Amino acid sequence: MKSAIAAAFVLVAGCAGAPKLPAETQGTFIIERDLMGETVARGEFSAINGTQRAFTAYLTGTLEGDTFTLNERFEYDDGERDEKTWVLTIVEDGRYTGTREDVVGEAVGYQDGPAFRLEYDIRLPNDEGEPGMQVRFRDVMVKTETGSVLNRARVSKWGFNVGRVELEITPGSADVAASQ
Repeated sequence: MKSAIAAAFVLVAGCAGAPKLPAETQGTFIIERDLMGETVARGEFSAINGTQRAFTAYLTGTLEGDTFTLNERFEYDDGERDEKTWVLTIVEDGRYTGTREDVVGEAVGYQDGPAFRLEYDIRLPNDEGEPGMQVRFRDVMVKTETGSVLNRARVSKWGFNVGRVELEITPGSADVAASQ
């Protein structure tokens, strides 16, 4: 009985852990340096219920003192548009606190070797666009050998993985998008 309980605990604990560093990791990603200015990203959200939503995100990062602000404009392939703004405060030794319109409480960010990790709870919008189910996001952001930034997030509810987000931010992509 004890071994069954221990096995179940290990299974549940492993379900919604933080994402591992991608194999493509090269160099150190520092959010306020590597997302400064305008960039464009391409990504997809997928959930265990079969939902998949591809999107393009237009990002604008600015730094004032110890505050890094990242404006995100999302254009989903299905035509929906959304805008969110992260406000991250550098508090000490590679640690950050942050807020965004849909974050419940406060986000916690930290430097983890070559990666930046961000953990936060949000309320997903329901069918009427109102705040609905609360879920936990665990993001890991890294630079690759090509200079692009990968952002991979696990989405969990009650400790179980229910979705994921994969996003790639390509250097110089804002200039290309603006010229089209």
